[in-house]
Amino acid sequence: MTARLPTAAPQPWTRTDFEAQLRERGKAYHIHHPFNVMLNTGKATPEQVRGWVANRFCYQTAIPVKDAAILANCPVREVRREWIQRILDHDGFEIGGIQDPGGIEAWLRLAEAVGLSREEVLDERHVIPAVRFAVEHYVSFARRAPWQEAVCSSLTELFAPEIHRQRLATWPEHYPWIAAEGLGYFRNRVSQARRDVEQGLQVTLDHFTTWDAQQRALAVLQMKLDILWAMNDAMAQRYGVNP
Repeated sequence: MTARLPTAAPQPWTRTDFEAQLRERGKAYHIHHPFNVMLNTGKATPEQVRGWVANRFCYQTAIPVKDAAILANCPVREVRREWIQRILDHDGFEIGGIQDPGGIEAWLRLAEAVGLSREEVLDERHVIPAVRFAVEHYVSFARRAPWQEAVCSSLTELFAPEIHRQRLATWPEHYPWIAAEGLGYFRNRVSQARRDVEQGLQVTLDHFTTWDAQQRALAVLQMKLDILWAMNDAMAQRYGVNP
């Protein structure tokens, strides 16, 4: 019996091709989910808008917790020095006389602008169990996974500026009952997400350099895309999707 020769491992993609593969996953981003399409095309009722804002707050508050987990697991000082900015962006800060209330505060202002009270958003009484489960799964992954994989999972930010630009372009027209100052979170994240992408992409392209590693990176990114999609599935089931 003739022995089989070992099969050669596929060659890894170049950095350019690997980045293209990562960006290709944007086809599964929740910008295409029917619930989000409904929101951004002006077909949502006030109740549906409020439901989305209240449930997404659960995710917003988890972002700096996820980033703190990445920091705790990362031994590379240069990465930590840049990554910590993400926590400041969301939690806010007061350093040397400079103040920034942060993204969580901006989201609370959005909540007030759509007619929710701070109390009912902060106590998360409206959060759907499936949304909470998805968010907790993401934080748990960031705590347990190699820090480079947790960084890779953040690359849904590749697709985030477009979803924020859509909201800024369509919400004032479709939902004039929402005060303009309540949209500050979206304005801030257009530039912040673009900056965050550069760092996360650099780490991912530098670390995932073999074929197997690149396949793992794509699987991790898909997992995060699935989490965001599942959150929208839960909200669509709870609040409905208008034709």
